[in-house]
Amino acid sequence: MPANTDFEPVHISPYHDGPAPMTGAEMMAANPYRPWPARITSITELTATEKLFEFRLIDERIREAFRHEPGQFVELSIFGVGEAPISISSSPSKRGFIELCVRRAGRFTEVLHQMQCGDIVGIRGPFGRGFPFEDMKGHDILLVAGGLGIAPLRSLINNIHDERSDFGKVTIIYGSKNPSEVMFRNQFEMWRHRKDFDLYLTVDNPDDTWDGEVGLVTKPFEHLEISPANTFGAVCGPPVMYRFVVAEMRKKGISYDHIYMSFERQMKCGMGKCGHCQIGHQYCCIDGPVFNYWEAKNIQGSM
Repeated sequence: MPANTDFEPVHISPYHDGPAPMTGAEMMAANPYRPWPARITSITELTATEKLFEFRLIDERIREAFRHEPGQFVELSIFGVGEAPISISSSPSKRGFIELCVRRAGRFTEVLHQMQCGDIVGIRGPFGRGFPFEDMKGHDILLVAGGLGIAPLRSLINNIHDERSDFGKVTIIYGSKNPSEVMFRNQFEMWRHRKDFDLYLTVDNPDDTWDGEVGLVTKPFEHLEISPANTFGAVCGPPVMYRFVVAEMRKKGISYDHIYMSFERQMKCGMGKCGHCQIGHQYCCIDGPVFNYWEAKNIQGSM
C-alpha cells in the first residue's frame, strides 16, 4: 500500500511567540516583596559609626524603572541575615545609583558595615510618601536636621541643588552632639561656600577645632531672617527635637501647612502589613514617613 504523502506543511518560527518581556516597572509591581540584586559600588566612612553606601541595581530594566521622591525609603536585604528599611540619601536626579546612609547599631548593620565594594545585597521599593517637592518649587526652603536625620534630608537638599533655579532662598540647619559626629563634612563645606545656600552648623559639645555655633539645633533661629509667607519647612531628626523646632518655625511665622516632618519610627515591612510602624491610626511606611504638621499633630504619640 503506497504511503500517504498528503501532509500539511508545518511552519516553524525561530522567534518566541509568547508574551513580550515585562518592563522593569511591571516586574517590580508584580511582586513588591521581591528584593532585586544590587552591587555595592562605593563605601564612604562618614563617622566612627556611619557609612554612606552606593548601590547599583544589577538588572538594567529594574535600574531604569527605579524612581523615588526625596524622603522615601527602600528595604535593604542581606541574604541570609535579614532586611531593614533605610532612607534614601541620594537625589532622585542621580539616576542609576542609590545612596543609603547607615549607622552601625545592631547585627544587620554590623554585617553591612563589614561588606566591601562588589558585594551583592537586595533592594526593594521605594516605599512611602516623600516631601512635596513640586509644591515647594517657587518658595524659600528651611531645612532642619539633627543627627542621622540629615540622611533623608540630604536627598531633598541635593534635589533642590540640582534644580536650584526653581527655588528661592535655601537655609540649612544641622545639629549634632559633637564635632566627631558631624556627617557629610565635604558636602557641608561645599554648601558653606555657595552664595545661594545659607548653612548653620551647631554642636552641643564643641572641641578646640570647632568654629561653628554651640547649642541645640534651635540656636540659629535666634538670628534667622526668613519670609514666612513664602517658606516651606522640612524637619528630620530625633523625635524629641520636633516639638521645639516646630515651635521656632511658628515663632518665625511659617504656617503649619508648610511644615513637613519625617518620621521613621520602627518601620519594618514597608507595606503596612506588620504593624510595627503604626502611630495612632496611621502607618509610617504607607501614610508617611513624611507628614504635614496638621497630619502629625492629630496622630497620637507622634511628637
